[in-house]
Amino acid sequence: MRNLTKLLRCGRGTSAIEYALVASLISIAAVAAFDNLGNKIDFMYNNVSNHLN
Repeated sequence: MRNLTKLLRCGRGTSAIEYALVASLISIAAVAAFDNLGNKIDFMYNNVSNHLN
């Protein structure tokens, strides 16, 4: 518990936490963008497949 308190008081710990939060927000946005892109690509290939049949 003492180490955690020292980490929270230290300026480097605060910066590390901020960087971790920014990285997690970027990763959440990337996952959402990739999911959206995947759905659009799936729709495009299904559309091409339907037109070929």
